[in-house]
Amino acid sequence: MGSPDIIDETVDNTPLREGTDIAVPFNYVPRGYQENGYYALEEGYKRGVSVWHRRAGKEKTYLNVTVREMCKRVGLYYYLFPEKAQGKKILWEGKDREGVAFMDHFPEPLVKRRNNTDLLVELKKPLSSTFQICGTDDWDSLMGTNPVGMVFSEFSLQDPAVWDYFRPILAENGGWAIFDYTPRGKNHGHKLYEMAKKNPKWFCELLTVEDTKRPDGTPVITQEAIQEDRDSGMSEEMIQQEYYCSFEGSIEGAYYAKQMDLAAKSGRIGEVPHDAATCVDTYWDLGMDDSMTIWFVQRIGRACHMIDYYENSGEGFTFYKNILDDKRIAHGYSYGTHYMPHDINTRDLSGEGKTRKAIAEGLGISPIEALPKLGLHDGIATARATLSLCYFDEVKCEHGINALRSYSKEWDNKLKVFKKKPLHNWASHGADGFRYFAIGRKEASGKVITKSSLMPRISCMG
Repeated sequence: MGSPDIIDETVDNTPLREGTDIAVPFNYVPRGYQENGYYALEEGYKRGVSVWHRRAGKEKTYLNVTVREMCKRVGLYYYLFPEKAQGKKILWEGKDREGVAFMDHFPEPLVKRRNNTDLLVELKKPLSSTFQICGTDDWDSLMGTNPVGMVFSEFSLQDPAVWDYFRPILAENGGWAIFDYTPRGKNHGHKLYEMAKKNPKWFCELLTVEDTKRPDGTPVITQEAIQEDRDSGMSEEMIQQEYYCSFEGSIEGAYYAKQMDLAAKSGRIGEVPHDAATCVDTYWDLGMDDSMTIWFVQRIGRACHMIDYYENSGEGFTFYKNILDDKRIAHGYSYGTHYMPHDINTRDLSGEGKTRKAIAEGLGISPIEALPKLGLHDGIATARATLSLCYFDEVKCEHGINALRSYSKEWDNKLKVFKKKPLHNWASHGADGFRYFAIGRKEASGKVITKSSLMPRISCMG
């Protein structure tokens, strides 16, 4: 006989009895400094940003907000982390300092079903709301759904495109969204915070260790505890970020954050207009089951003008040819060369026997130049050196800029050190595309100079 199926969910189909009285929040009383965030939705806000220092109780507070709202409106509620595994460890399996499991804030008499695989809780009728912990590293699986409430935990580490996708859904159904996080440099989290500060329709709050106290008046994080971290090797930049919510530091382990900070301080991130007299070259990162990215670049003397950026997934070359055409019509781009990684020369899996390059050029994406293969770390070093020559259009390259700021090393949680390889997440695609641009530029600058190569670059229009 085979082994029995593993049951990983508990189900109680008994509906709530009429007149059942259950207090929500359950086993939770917000501390004084948590009250503004906890009651923000009840005061009429539909959007909120809470930038709180580490260990201030963000998850406990906003989980209880979500439980409360599930009892008021039937619907689907997402609690989003950068990775599902992170959400499972922190929220689904986690406990507070008193040993109370976070998921025990769902009163058991209200719960119809708990699913340990999907990290899902369903409430009994007539409430019938559904709660689910998800990771934005696989947010394609959420497309087509209709949530009415969302918490973006550690939003500064998430793919900002997720919010762009769900924003119109919540606008249409009257749903709400809360973003809670600790700063990670001046990336999309910083931009959201700065916007929310000025927007009266958004709840916005920043709490440092100087703002948070326990009910007995003692600080949540003492100065002694901070000094212990300092003495044990935590950098001052990290202390300011984690405990004082400073946006000035870079993401720890980030490859390009300091170079991007320098670009911003020197005025190289802003409006970068298209020069109609200069060709637009494109640099691609080819995604198969992953994202495809395109950087649109004009070289003006030694300067590299990053005038546009595009990213998508699950589409073929016909789709991207249409994107190129749309941008040509909308912005007047005249294309020069389309630079792609060396694997553009591999044969397509369609069975026609053609290379991917032949297929793309047959559609009109031409000419294509295959870039040489360069080791990852050599490519990263080349990209770092190239960033000092780059000017970025802040609006049209926004997602690519965020990717460059956020691209970082993978953390080894067991050894408590960074691995010697990048973390593969949403930021990888734009960063890889930029690395290919840096490789292509280096290759071009290393060519033998001839009389013809000294000629000024001419327009591709005609």
